[in-house]
Amino acid sequence: MSKRNAVVAALLIVLGLLVARPAEAAPVRIMPLGDSITGSPGCWRALLWNKLQSTGYTNIDMVGTLPAQGCGVPYDGDNEGHGGYLVTNVADQNQLPGWLSATRPDIVMMHFGTNDVWSNRPTTTILAAYSKLVDQMRASNPNMKILVAQIIPMNPSTCPECAQRAVALNNAIPGWAASETTAASPIVVVDQWTGFSTSTDTYDGVHPNASGDQKMADKWYPALTALISGVQPSPSPSQSPSATPSPSATPSPSPTPTPSPSPSPTPGTSGCAATYKVTNQWGGGFQGEVTVENTGSTPISGWTVTWTFADGQQLTQAWGGKATQSGANVTVKNESWNGSLGAGASTTMGFIASWNGSNSSPTPACTAA
Repeated sequence: MSKRNAVVAALLIVLGLLVARPAEAAPVRIMPLGDSITGSPGCWRALLWNKLQSTGYTNIDMVGTLPAQGCGVPYDGDNEGHGGYLVTNVADQNQLPGWLSATRPDIVMMHFGTNDVWSNRPTTTILAAYSKLVDQMRASNPNMKILVAQIIPMNPSTCPECAQRAVALNNAIPGWAASETTAASPIVVVDQWTGFSTSTDTYDGVHPNASGDQKMADKWYPALTALISGVQPSPSPSQSPSATPSPSATPSPSPTPTPSPSPSPTPGTSGCAATYKVTNQWGGGFQGEVTVENTGSTPISGWTVTWTFADGQQLTQAWGGKATQSGANVTVKNESWNGSLGAGASTTMGFIASWNGSNSSPTPACTAA
């Protein structure tokens, strides 16, 4: 064999090996997008990155025009967490397209709106900004997968109204996401509110401390890994920031319904029970929820819950039920979508109220229709 033929043969062998070797999949590019909660230093990202690595999600690349900002552990810290930014300003100034062009993400994780709440931007204005950013994401990548957080609670000392404003935004996010989601570019709501306490999980009523970082990482993980794996979670897991189950016209019976304190119902009986719980509290205000359960053996078509506040508490907002208050007496009737409950099924309504001095929990009564 001539020297030339030998070289050609060697090249053919190398070419054959390259063709036979399967191409390695490109890493999934993930952009964390938000304000200082995401970027300064946003150590939930470090915890999330290392949890992903330790559980086999290694073919990923966190992207952003900003670098990592510490956290004391090695991790891929690229991000778009811009301290002090308002999502409404980012939308108005068309800042996102440049970031997208520079980083080309496949998935965006967005926790954005805290500064807008602080600045008393209306919920509708914030959601309009969300929609504009989503349009820009899809212009960059028609198959963009988008995670949008119901933001963590906030209770800064300089903004006593911020806590309730954050609730109003979080209440509106699931409905907004459901209206904007598409099969090619799903919007998945991640409930960062429930179980997060400004007193124990932040260092200033706004920014997460170590325990808050851990809670945020744990909340992002299942939704993000589902998208990385090609699974599309439900776009709107809750109707309220307390993350109650999504309402449906005919909820399925609970697999193990809690029995009524009274004797077991005889066939054909109907009834309901209500349980009251405070889920979050701050100076001058608190969030609560009431769970209504069908304790009978037949379906009910509606319910009414009543209770009496003993300490002068006043409702300021309610969801999952039509609430009225006269003096100390509160009456809540079901919404159209959560009045029908099968035997053993339950639903939850939530509310915001004010308090001063004491905040004892009343005992609610429930009447079935």
